[in-house]
Amino acid sequence: MCGIIGVIDRKRALMDGSSIRDALSLMNERGSGEGAGYAAYGIYPDYQDCYAIHVFFDNLVEPKSRVEEMLHKWGRIVHQEAIPTYEQDGLKKSHIPWRYFFKPYSDLMAGSTTPEDDVMKYIVMETNSNIQGALIFSSGKNMGVFKASGWPEDVANFYRIEDYKGYIWLAHNRYPTNTPGWWGGAHPFNLLDWAVVHNGEITSYGTNRRYVESNGYTCSMFTDTEVVAYLFDLLGRRHGLPEDIVVKALAPPFWDEIDNMPEKEQELNHAIRLTYGPALMNGPFAIVVATHEGIVGFTDRIKLRPLVIGENGNRLYISSEEAAIRVMDPEVQNIHMPRAGEPVIGRLNI
Repeated sequence: MCGIIGVIDRKRALMDGSSIRDALSLMNERGSGEGAGYAAYGIYPDYQDCYAIHVFFDNLVEPKSRVEEMLHKWGRIVHQEAIPTYEQDGLKKSHIPWRYFFKPYSDLMAGSTTPEDDVMKYIVMETNSNIQGALIFSSGKNMGVFKASGWPEDVANFYRIEDYKGYIWLAHNRYPTNTPGWWGGAHPFNLLDWAVVHNGEITSYGTNRRYVESNGYTCSMFTDTEVVAYLFDLLGRRHGLPEDIVVKALAPPFWDEIDNMPEKEQELNHAIRLTYGPALMNGPFAIVVATHEGIVGFTDRIKLRPLVIGENGNRLYISSEEAAIRVMDPEVQNIHMPRAGEPVIGRLNI
């Protein structure tokens, strides 16, 4: 039921959040008013070398001091502030959104095999698992996630999303089914550079969760989508696989399809299936994932959830509905729907 939409400008032209707010609001029948959110890349040029850590605090006393104690242990807080919010009649403010611009200590990395991203991953996992009253929901560089429990327009107006300008945007309107609607459970889900929006259900969540947790991740958001962000971080960042190969691992062809492929293609797909079997995701889903370099959209292997693609010049759109794309760009062209499991990839030209 959920509504998803993403857009990239391949030449990094900045777009404010007003048009994607309107597009997401068009898909209100795909939501229940229990969760919506936005992610944007390129929004923090003044702090582009820092990790932008967005946190939900229950209060600004004990959980905040514990988070800052951890941050001071691992690096330097360059700047911090409450994320500006604006009261909305249709949205109850359940948490205090806060942001830190953070740099890990470079001397911790000297002679170490632990890169900065792994330090940041540890901070996210440790905070979300062990600091009650604090939840890090965004942790990438020069990007940010803005989400809450509410309708798309209320969440957008709560954060005044039109004040942010990015070259990639993702947005999600949630219809919770098997998991509760709450601020942390709203999409997008993020870890480091990866932001994920998802429509559907991952029935293989138990297997996928055990796989990522055996590789040092902790699932604490009470929703299946969280595991997608960790799978992309594991396969894409730590294992260095390109997006199309990651998609082949998560939504691979069926064995009988592989058996009918040319020999070299057969060998590749056999190797992926055997190596990354626990990463395979079953169930009905359509997913859009973003990094600072581009976006990728794909569906499950028999396409039980819709995904529509549109293009206009340097811009690529991926959405649940064509009508939502046309709200953002009435002149959109080349509308089409990808095959089941086929990745649609939009990368920057510069």
